[in-house]
Amino acid sequence: MSAITRDEVAHLARLSRLALADEELDHFAAQLDVIIGAVARVAEVAADDIPPSSHALPLTNVYRPDEVRPGLAPEQALAAAPAVEDDRFRVPRILGEEA
Repeated sequence: MSAITRDEVAHLARLSRLALADEELDHFAAQLDVIIGAVARVAEVAADDIPPSSHALPLTNVYRPDEVRPGLAPEQALAAAPAVEDDRFRVPRILGEEA
């Protein structure tokens, strides 16, 4: 029995706003079934005495202390800008927004 059905793939495609052909639904259902089976096999092997981890080797983040440093003056920051308006970068309007 398949872990995921063709209808479930169609539902996921709708949620993802993907237009899939009928043959693609069958193809992805088979692929997702293989993926779900592989995840299930890993779950079978996982032992309670092994802590979950995101990496095979432990990672340590190296942080530097936050220090206040001088920044650019508005004139310096805007010096190379292709367009400036009211001491700000001027960019093209997007998504039909009203001013």
